[in-house]
Amino acid sequence: MLYFAYGSLCYVIFLATFLYLIGFVEDWVVPKSINDGAEADRPRALLANISLMACFGIQHSIMARPAFKKWWTRIVPVPIERSTFVLMTCVVLGLVFWQWRPIRTIVWNVEIDIVRDLLIGVSVGGWLLALYATFLIDHFDLFGLRQVWFHLRGADYHHPPFAMPYLYRLVRNPLMLGFLLAMWSWPTMSCGRLLFAGGMTACILIGVRCEERDLLVILGDDYRRYRERTPMLIPRPPRRESSARN
Repeated sequence: MLYFAYGSLCYVIFLATFLYLIGFVEDWVVPKSINDGAEADRPRALLANISLMACFGIQHSIMARPAFKKWWTRIVPVPIERSTFVLMTCVVLGLVFWQWRPIRTIVWNVEIDIVRDLLIGVSVGGWLLALYATFLIDHFDLFGLRQVWFHLRGADYHHPPFAMPYLYRLVRNPLMLGFLLAMWSWPTMSCGRLLFAGGMTACILIGVRCEERDLLVILGDDYRRYRERTPMLIPRPPRRESSARN
């Protein structure tokens, strides 16, 4: 029961953090967004923000690796390992939200109303795509609830089998594609938002490379064939095989 309560609390914290991330990046509703706060001198702001992004990237990449998990589960019980990873990610993101230094210099600003609305729509669609992609695989396993639910029932946990829902046949990482669309499709781009988008893009690309290397070891030829025929992030037109025969 304690593990299930802990996993449920971590999931609620994830939902709150995800919603705050949307408000933070989009500059909506939240108490402190990416352009809010006292503006420090440019070198200090750059150093602080790059350090924050590096902390997020290091935490997220290291804690997701199988070798770290093998060591980590000597300390943290296996049923709550994923929930703890989710919680630590939320803590680091909370630190980013709290300590982010705004850099309000405008890099680009789209003034045509219809184009602005289109870009905002793409950005919102990116967040929805990211969330939807988690449900296409196993949303509750991804965020630790499935593990603590199995433990509560006294059932053996099995990782969800390898599957290719529709979006995953177009790109291997629709979740990350959603995040990229959300962060880059914005009509008014400040230096601070551009730095955040660039830092998160670097974290995503490094994380995807590491994750796919792990999946090759775990899933073998099934994943290798999948990777060969499916692009990583940018969809491409389906290949047409010629039906002409001599």
